[in-house]
Amino acid sequence: MRRFLCLLFCSSMLLTTAQELNCKVTVNSDKIGQTNQQIFQTLERSLNDFVNKRKWTNKRYTNSEKISSNMLVNVSQFDSGNFQASIQLQVSRPVYNSTYLTPVFFHKDNDFAFQYIEFQPLVFNPNNFESNLVSVISYYVYIMIGMDAATFTPDGGKEYFAIAQQILNQAQQSGFKGWNQADNNRRNRFWLSDNLQSNTFKEFHQVMYQYHRQGLDLMHEDPKKAKVKISNTFNILSLMNKRRPNSFLLQTFFDTKSDEVLSIFSDGPQISITRTVETLNKIAPFYASKWEGIKF
Repeated sequence: MRRFLCLLFCSSMLLTTAQELNCKVTVNSDKIGQTNQQIFQTLERSLNDFVNKRKWTNKRYTNSEKISSNMLVNVSQFDSGNFQASIQLQVSRPVYNSTYLTPVFFHKDNDFAFQYIEFQPLVFNPNNFESNLVSVISYYVYIMIGMDAATFTPDGGKEYFAIAQQILNQAQQSGFKGWNQADNNRRNRFWLSDNLQSNTFKEFHQVMYQYHRQGLDLMHEDPKKAKVKISNTFNILSLMNKRRPNSFLLQTFFDTKSDEVLSIFSDGPQISITRTVETLNKIAPFYASKWEGIKF
């Protein structure tokens, strides 16, 4: 009996302390044209283990709470362990009482150069720069965890964005692109962290919570009320846009959400959308062709 209770307790602990991410990491080497693919396959396995088997926070996640995500590493050049690549990230989360997964974060980073020797261990230390491979992957792990957390609680995710900032601080003297203000790229890791922690863009965090937790998650109860809540988030983003037009975070939000916004306001119970479409055209004119598809 005692052995049974012990096994039950241990099983329960495994469920409640599971790692945070359910992330598929893919290393694509199609552009290389190299016959021997072993090093890319080994790298892919190592990155999947590094991201998914490590405990990144002190929070308890059940298996059903793991963050659904993807990392795509597109290798463009390779020579003797030196890689030039881009990394593309996608995070989604389930909407309450539905089978729908809503996109939370989509981002592509073109400044991903790193060195990797096959079977090299990947060691993460937030207080030291170990390698650009480890730093970039770890940085984005905390960004993804933070973005997910931002959709569940007001100002959620800030503790994880702070860890990402710590990784960035350690990496800035490495000489690799993407970590510094002076890199001549306004959508790099420096500016992502800067924007996520700046009071100038405080509305972004408010919108992430209201759009998801007070909007999408209530669709099953009152679709019309949920739509109004989501529509109101665009007014909040408008305030941010007036302060800093066409900001990185605003672009990132609509890169992630434009298709979903079109779907939400083109189906289901009708609400007044004239002002909503006007606001969308003002704050996200780069998606004007999609807003034309909102027919209600």
